[in-house]
Amino acid sequence: MSVEIGHFALLLALMASLFQALAGLAGGHARDVRLAGMSAAAADIAFFTLSVAFAVLMAAFIRSDFSVENVAANSHTLKPVLYKIAGTWGNHEGSMLLWCLVSAGFGWGLARLSGGLRWNLRARAVGVQGLVTAAVLAYLIFASNPFVRLDPAPFQGNDLNPLLQDPALAAHPPLLYLGYVGSSVLFSLAVAALLEGRVDAAWARWVRPWALASWTFLTLGIALGSYWAYYELGWGGWWFWDPVENASFMPWLLGAALLHSAIVTEKRGALANWTILLSILTFSLSLLGTFLVRSGVLTSVHAFALDPERGMWILLILLVFTGGGLALYGLRAHLVGSDRGVFAPISREGALVLNNLFLTVATATVLVGTLYPLAAEAVFKQAISVGPPYFNMTFNPLMAILLLALPVAPLLSWKRADLAAAMQRLWVAAAITVCVGVVAVALAGGKALAAIGLALGTWLVLGALVELAERIRLGRLPVAQSLRRMVTLPRAAMGMTLAHLGVGIFTLGAVAETSFRIEQTLSLRSGQEAAFAGRTIRLDGVRPVEGPNYYADEGTVVITGPDGRSVTLKPQRRFYPAARMPTTEVGLRHELAGDLYVALGDPVDTPSGVAWTVRTYYNPLVSLIFGGVFIMALGGFVSLSDRRLRIGAPTPARAAGRSQPAGEPAGEPAAEAGQVA
Repeated sequence: MSVEIGHFALLLALMASLFQALAGLAGGHARDVRLAGMSAAAADIAFFTLSVAFAVLMAAFIRSDFSVENVAANSHTLKPVLYKIAGTWGNHEGSMLLWCLVSAGFGWGLARLSGGLRWNLRARAVGVQGLVTAAVLAYLIFASNPFVRLDPAPFQGNDLNPLLQDPALAAHPPLLYLGYVGSSVLFSLAVAALLEGRVDAAWARWVRPWALASWTFLTLGIALGSYWAYYELGWGGWWFWDPVENASFMPWLLGAALLHSAIVTEKRGALANWTILLSILTFSLSLLGTFLVRSGVLTSVHAFALDPERGMWILLILLVFTGGGLALYGLRAHLVGSDRGVFAPISREGALVLNNLFLTVATATVLVGTLYPLAAEAVFKQAISVGPPYFNMTFNPLMAILLLALPVAPLLSWKRADLAAAMQRLWVAAAITVCVGVVAVALAGGKALAAIGLALGTWLVLGALVELAERIRLGRLPVAQSLRRMVTLPRAAMGMTLAHLGVGIFTLGAVAETSFRIEQTLSLRSGQEAAFAGRTIRLDGVRPVEGPNYYADEGTVVITGPDGRSVTLKPQRRFYPAARMPTTEVGLRHELAGDLYVALGDPVDTPSGVAWTVRTYYNPLVSLIFGGVFIMALGGFVSLSDRRLRIGAPTPARAAGRSQPAGEPAGEPAAEAGQVA
């Protein structure tokens, strides 16, 4: 019976979302306070009912209710509880339910946590958000219902894809969806501003925290997915420009551009039209990613296999919202009025424009590389692969130029700046960077690009430290006073510094890992030794082991370093009988200087006995890759904790108890208010 409750909750959520859309848009247009309030109440109902539906589906997975088709197809009684829970969103239907829940949650946040936003603008935004939720809910109910019953129910389920039975993949989809679907709020705010025909600093100020939250969660989601691919797939790498990887990376790039563009709109009243366009495009790329992953047009370990008919539903949603948003932009962009700020090319605004230019072009190169094989196959009936060489030749140079300018931008003043003065503050960092580049060229064995990359990473790290030193006036004030200034530094400023520092650390790790990785495939019998990366590697043996829902061959690999110290790794070849699928569990030793990485391959019969294929990797400084991304995300969360950016922070009008003008609901700030305290 509980499953039927979940289905009924979906229907209630659809009706509530539709009413949320109609009441919000009508209330904002007619400036009807009661309709706006009803839209907010409908957002409450939609979020609550979708929470109930999601809890019902999760309960069905936990108790292995195989009368539910979705549970029978993606669960098993022997599966650990963690992966039974993760099975809720580890399939197409459940993940789309999570998509709807997150969308409704953000709609609730718009309605209840955006009190400083003009109420009629907020009503329109809540209405658009309801429309987004309703569209995906309709697809879920009529084309991908997660509560379909089976009669008779099977005795046992088919099990979740073994590749997804991993702690990182358990947390990856919720974080990714908080970023993916979080961009829908930016779309809603942009469409609401176009309908109202007005964009000001208050609007940009409310876009920033939502954009920052979406970008931060997307950063964590991508990082977890990359880390999972690194240690689970057994190929030794962390990024392969897979089309599904690109699907989440493109909105991340545009989201970063949007964050910087919104700053200019808020501070200087410029780039408003561009900020609105970025808001629409960021969500459009998120919808495109949803289509690519779920339509069946891509073959990837990350993709959900799905029939093309249901993929057409997602394509229709993509076309309606992207086409509708861009059409509205074309019709109404001239009304928002706002590219009023005048600034010199050498200024902080100019640097942020440069940032947006390169990030947008970089996104376009990734989009072309992702879609061109699909278009070529559809038009020319010829399979074409676009891989790392294309992206290395197009994307990397663009980002290198952007990162080269990154440390300079925070040191420039608004409107007009002195570039020479900014560079003077960076001369020590520049000198150290040149020295690192020279040393790297000497030690890299002629790898000039690797040396340039290491120098660039050093430049970014030192630039972030100089940025912090300038903010606390280190060297111009006593050390104790500078430290006190650092404690009282605005969290948004500290978050920005951390994010820039994370970019530098990530760059160092990515360049070192891709340029100096050592890999070797060995064929070893039990007790046999071989040389690898200045070490000795020995296979002590392979034994069968049994897990809760899998069988495995587990190798014992001993790696002895030049200093005589040994490390024992235990890679596995697993087989999941319910899913009839093999997986690889690598042996991994994390060290600060680099990772020792071993994957066990197939056995091979030789005249001397059975030998096992052992793939070995030494990945230098790979921990800096994931550590740098974590620091970037930490910077986002630190910025979000700033009272001036925190969603729902009280406004000066509210804090001072300013009376509301006639026609606005009680408890709301005046229409012109919106400056977050």
